[in-house]
Amino acid sequence: MLHDFIVKNRTELIRRCRLKLAGRATPRVTELELEQGVPLFLDQFVEIVRAANGPSAAMSKNATRHGASLLHRGFTVGQLVHDYGGICQAITELAVETKAPISSIDFKTLNLCLDDSIAGAVTEFGRLRAEEGSERTGRLAHEIGGLLHSASLAFEVLKSGEVGMGGSTSRVIDRCFIGLRKIVERELAEVRIGSGVLHPQTIVLREFLDEVAATAMLDADSRGIVFSSVPFDDGVTVQADHHVLASVLANLLHNAFKFTRAGGRVVLRAKVAGDRVRIDVEDECGGLASDDTEALFQPYEQAGADLSGMGLGLSICRTGARSSGGDITVKNLPGTGCIFTLELPQNSALTDAA
Repeated sequence: MLHDFIVKNRTELIRRCRLKLAGRATPRVTELELEQGVPLFLDQFVEIVRAANGPSAAMSKNATRHGASLLHRGFTVGQLVHDYGGICQAITELAVETKAPISSIDFKTLNLCLDDSIAGAVTEFGRLRAEEGSERTGRLAHEIGGLLHSASLAFEVLKSGEVGMGGSTSRVIDRCFIGLRKIVERELAEVRIGSGVLHPQTIVLREFLDEVAATAMLDADSRGIVFSSVPFDDGVTVQADHHVLASVLANLLHNAFKFTRAGGRVVLRAKVAGDRVRIDVEDECGGLASDDTEALFQPYEQAGADLSGMGLGLSICRTGARSSGGDITVKNLPGTGCIFTLELPQNSALTDAA
């Protein structure tokens, strides 16, 4: 009876659950969670409820499998616990309001499914995180070690006096320190995003873009890339964590420089589109070999000949953008390059006042 009730009232349950999540203070709800997560969580919960009518091992197996699935889709443990809880509350409230003939045994099953699904999924989250953490630690150490080794060798050559400070050897050191700074910024941003401890503030976009562009120019110069930033309008603001947003845009620009050939161009531009702001990073990477642009945002996914780094940049970028109510998309320009677009909502309060 419980399974049939959930299936019959799926649309209403999704609506109610979205309302509950929208009012959640922490972890901050994301657009992805509301639009895609809630239906996904409910459908998975239906499967777990169905399995509850059979062996308990089947229910636990489903819960564990869903935990792995949600992790790979970018959801956190906090989101999982709150979303499953919201679904159970919505089911209970609707059943009481409509006086549905659901027995006390059914409600007991509902609570059992909630407990088992969260326990199984959290266990799988922990297992996968442990495996991922071990792999990441090794790759991170390799990445940092490579940059430090290159910088040390270049510094030794400079100390010998055989080359000047303004030559290519000096640029190697510049590039290594830029790479190290990017790693630190990336890791700090990921920690803040993953923990949900963000500090939104009003950011004047023109000042912010000028600041990011000034730092990016150093990276571009060290690689022989022609970088330009198109001036942006005054007065436009967004609400976001400054550190996270800076890391997101820095990662997009770093990737553009990384995959653009020497002498190629990278352009940073922004424009207002309705109540949204679109920030484009256009490169000359030659275009993507595949039209599956979504694959670029998967953790550890890398494309192109330069496979340095950990392949985590774009995955973190998208998560960071969504933590501010935005998103990142990419347009492939075959034979030429790509345009990565960071889209954010304008600061509505200040926009309306203007």
